[in-house]
Amino acid sequence: MLFDSHVHLDCLPEVCLADEVAAAQSAGVGGFLVPGINRAGWDHLLTTVARTPSALAAPGLHPQSAHDWNADCRRDLAGYLTQPKCVALGEIGLDAVVEVPSALQETVLRDQLRLAVDCGKPVLLHGRRSTGRLLEILREERIERVGGIWHAFSGSLETAQSAIRLNLALALGGPLTWPDSQRAAQVARALPAEWIVLETDAPWRAPHPHRSETNRPQWLGLIATQLAELRGWSLAETAAITTANARRVLRLGEDSAP
Repeated sequence: MLFDSHVHLDCLPEVCLADEVAAAQSAGVGGFLVPGINRAGWDHLLTTVARTPSALAAPGLHPQSAHDWNADCRRDLAGYLTQPKCVALGEIGLDAVVEVPSALQETVLRDQLRLAVDCGKPVLLHGRRSTGRLLEILREERIERVGGIWHAFSGSLETAQSAIRLNLALALGGPLTWPDSQRAAQVARALPAEWIVLETDAPWRAPHPHRSETNRPQWLGLIATQLAELRGWSLAETAAITTANARRVLRLGEDSAP
């Protein structure tokens, strides 16, 4: 079975959530990791995960929500991370596009990285037009102690190697299937197999041929098919390798959901 390492199930309409999950499971998706974006959404995130037996949670503050951060917010997040289905802290990072001062983003990122280390939780990382600075902060905070997943990885092989040295897996998603994503295909062919995981990022960044549509969790199989073709793997091998990688970096034991 496939594992979706980054899917915003809590952003899907509640009236169709069960149907979307069922469709994904019918398409071979056996587990979901649902990241947080803002403090106001954490309760809904946990409710969504509780209603979805094959889902796990990663509450955190996206850089676009950095203004939410304060001592109370940190205390609340630490509390959420003690819950059994909260297996990671995310989606956190740096984003040069959002209208949030970079100094504030960096402060909030460092605080969340330190919380992740204190709690022994891997992280889900977001980086947009900020790769060099993000890597610098990750090294300074010694994030290799907990590792995690670099969400929506679109960097070079050199950047991938730097991330791997920090115990970070690289998540490949819809852009891998886009006809104009030639570098993504080249990097996917060259990555060490044991550091590749898959994601949809639904409801965003849909794979080809649905690029202009709202992304759906069931389309993870399209991404897996593209990776299989690039690597010369069967679909079964692709599912086994990428799911095992996700379980390893997220520290999911044999008796852990999903």
